[in-house]
Amino acid sequence: MIRAATPADVPAVHAMIRELAAYERSLEHAGATEEQLREALFGEHPAAFALIAESDEKAGGGASAAAGPAGFAIWFRNFSTWTGTHGVYLEDLYVRPEARGEGHGKALLAALARICVERGYRRFEWSVLDWNTPSIGFYKSLGAEPMDEWTTYRLSGEPLRTLAALAQSDENPNWATALSI
Repeated sequence: MIRAATPADVPAVHAMIRELAAYERSLEHAGATEEQLREALFGEHPAAFALIAESDEKAGGGASAAAGPAGFAIWFRNFSTWTGTHGVYLEDLYVRPEARGEGHGKALLAALARICVERGYRRFEWSVLDWNTPSIGFYKSLGAEPMDEWTTYRLSGEPLRTLAALAQSDENPNWATALSI
């Protein structure tokens, strides 16, 4: 079953984010706290949204016999100047190892595709690590196409702060606030 996350899901989502970071060999970089997630997902101005894949308790037991969160998808709206419409950017998709192969990943992606179609969004995009061949194969099986001609860039840390300093203005030091960003 796929459902919208609730504030009560934040501890489980936080735990799964840490599991995903460990899988992606980057646990030391996963510093988000439960409080930050709660604010980002359920604060006054949500920055992102989350769906939960929930396992149903199985009568016969099995690897994922316990009911509860089996996976999640965190996403946010983006915008295409070429199509003139919003889209969905999938930040993270994760299904716990014991629940893989039960259709949770496909169901999460299908729910996000439905959001796109129902809202008139023309694009649904995400990134995948180039060594994550199981996920790449899964995405291709759904008809997703790699955007090989595009390279993702990131500014963070000191380079981000250095560039930001160029935008400060003595004339209007609160320009970002004035723009309601």
